[in-house]
Amino acid sequence: MFKKKSITMWVVMLAVIITGTIIGQWGLAWVNMEGGHYEKLRVFAEVLTLVKKNYVEDVKEDDLIYGAIRGMLNSLDPHSSFMPQDAFKEMQVETKGEFGGLGIQIGTKDDMITVVAPIEDTPADRAGIKAGDKILKINGESTKGLSMDDAVKKLRGPKGTQVTINIYRMEWAEPKDFTLTRDIIKIRSVKSKVLEDKIGYIKISQFQEQTASDLGAALKKLEQDDVKSLILDLRNNPGGLLDSSVDVAGQFLPDGKLVVYTKGKNESKKEYHTKNSREHFELPMVVLVNEGSASASEIVAGALKDWSRAVIVGATTFGKGSVQTVIPLSDGSGLRLTVARYYTPKGTSIQNTGITPDIVAKPKLKKGTRAHPVIREKDLEKHLENDTKKGPEITKDSEKELMEIPGEAAESSEEEDLQLQRAIDVIKTLKIFKEMQKAS
Repeated sequence: MFKKKSITMWVVMLAVIITGTIIGQWGLAWVNMEGGHYEKLRVFAEVLTLVKKNYVEDVKEDDLIYGAIRGMLNSLDPHSSFMPQDAFKEMQVETKGEFGGLGIQIGTKDDMITVVAPIEDTPADRAGIKAGDKILKINGESTKGLSMDDAVKKLRGPKGTQVTINIYRMEWAEPKDFTLTRDIIKIRSVKSKVLEDKIGYIKISQFQEQTASDLGAALKKLEQDDVKSLILDLRNNPGGLLDSSVDVAGQFLPDGKLVVYTKGKNESKKEYHTKNSREHFELPMVVLVNEGSASASEIVAGALKDWSRAVIVGATTFGKGSVQTVIPLSDGSGLRLTVARYYTPKGTSIQNTGITPDIVAKPKLKKGTRAHPVIREKDLEKHLENDTKKGPEITKDSEKELMEIPGEAAESSEEEDLQLQRAIDVIKTLKIFKEMQKAS
């Protein structure tokens, strides 16, 4: 089942979200006080002085400067942002897999805070918050014009405290209030079990620091259970660390295979190959994806698809094909900046298009409910354009079908999970085909 590989130490510096001290290329050499830069900075200083001196109320200089920085980053793309000290600390905690909050991934659409996906088994998930829900108010305060970082700050808090969010859903006549109790969001990123016919099942909810090692442990456990195939479930996985996704893909691909490459402003190409320090899984495999599968999960799905390692089943993915790095600043704040686009091994950008499944499978729509649209990368304001145009275009004719998800699709049993059942059917067919190949 597994092929042994030699142990190789490796470091990946650029991640979808990466923490650490980054100097050198991200140093302050760009601060050039000559020419146009100086003139614009002088205008900024003039405005700052005028506001401090003449504004009708007292204002803090830090608030003014941080507000200007936020505005600058918000003018770029939906994933670049400025994080004050407290938000930067929270981000560092989150990448380690534990924080206090509700358990939802959010984005901005039509100047409104919108749920991208609830995290499984969290207060938001248990309360029935759905992808595509609009958060109109947080504790009675309007979210219109609120930055994502500020929204996250309002949603998070100590365990046991409550927050009321006002939600609008397309099929509702009017918004509804949800009062949720914050909890410690311990994101157990890898879960596994054995399904019928010795089919292994692994769900990865996010790509964190420990995800690859946890996946390795889960695969070893499935080996002990003598599984004959595997379903890797990446549905509603919003992404995470780039190096984690490369290491995860490496557990299903031979050593030296290209997983993803990135290109930044200077067009330099940086490739990420598998460098296995552990055994890799070789049995028939299906990957489950949906509209909530984004970023790092799309990297894994794209690599396994391009290398014909797995059959992709489900719905077209989110379509986030950009790379962010987090740069610590001198005062303890941080800058999250989009620095590159990423491309699948075959050179395809999934920006705005997503990964198209080999086999389309829709989730079950419960009786008495109707589908509502979900948010994708292409719906986010100021999103980057796809620079390869190799991915499939989502046309107006196909958009409705691709964008709709059930209004009540959560908490489905294995038998009710139509996408999972379709994956099981596919994996059984793959097993039969492989046995026929061996027989011949």
